[in-house]
Amino acid sequence: MTTAPQTCTPQRAESCPEILTATYRRLTGMCGALRVRVVPAGEAAGRPGSPWTDGERLAAEPAWADVFIAAEAARVTDLYGHEARRDVAATRWLHQHLWTVCLLMSGPWYLERRVARIRPRDVRLDPTTGETAVVPGSFSCLAGDPAAHLTGTRVVVDDEALRAELRAAVADYARPLLAALGSRLRRGPRALWGMVADDLVSGIWHLGVLLGDEQSGVAAASALLPTAVAPFPGGAAFRDLTTAGGERQPTRTRLGCCLHYKIRSEETCITCPRTCDAERLRRLQD
Repeated sequence: MTTAPQTCTPQRAESCPEILTATYRRLTGMCGALRVRVVPAGEAAGRPGSPWTDGERLAAEPAWADVFIAAEAARVTDLYGHEARRDVAATRWLHQHLWTVCLLMSGPWYLERRVARIRPRDVRLDPTTGETAVVPGSFSCLAGDPAAHLTGTRVVVDDEALRAELRAAVADYARPLLAALGSRLRRGPRALWGMVADDLVSGIWHLGVLLGDEQSGVAAASALLPTAVAPFPGGAAFRDLTTAGGERQPTRTRLGCCLHYKIRSEETCITCPRTCDAERLRRLQD
């Protein structure tokens, strides 16, 4: 079964946070859409006086959720000249946030066969600017990893156990956030966890594309979510489309929806349930 495309190399770093810091910088360097700063545990995330909070407070204090939703609605107005409904703004913000944090956990797994454990309090957020910062912590790895001896690592037996660690890490992070924001999105548990699954899969797929090996990203995401694995309601479910020239292109249909069409009715994501295969092929061939 296909796993991450690269194996670990010996590390000079002496701690898990140092290793993850290097990996996160590699990720942000190769992925322009991943706008995250890496900060040590004792360092303030933002500028003095800025309204930074962390994921734990966001999940625990309802007033913070309202602040983030209002800030996202204001960004939608600035970008599109459209006044977004409250549930649309909440969905847009949560989708972007989950994509970012999922990639911070799946990126080390895909690149180095390590699963970063990120707690909600390790993620710092500024609702005004939309900035995100992360405090590196510990990770899970295989016994043959040169960092397996470091304090804080969790050693697992094989690649499937490592995939289970990634699914669990993502679910543990998302669970309190979905509980706090779910009612504001006006969606049930299946749709919310479908969004988490979509953002987890799409980040891995995106890394494969960035590294010039899309099929590897597709295979890795498919091995991670071959089918519904609780709490995720469905698998990666990739399939191929064939272009007029006979080229096969991978696609999938999202389990959920980011509701972008509620902002721009003429625009849908290429993996949106509303986007038919003919339209997907047209875009792929443009």
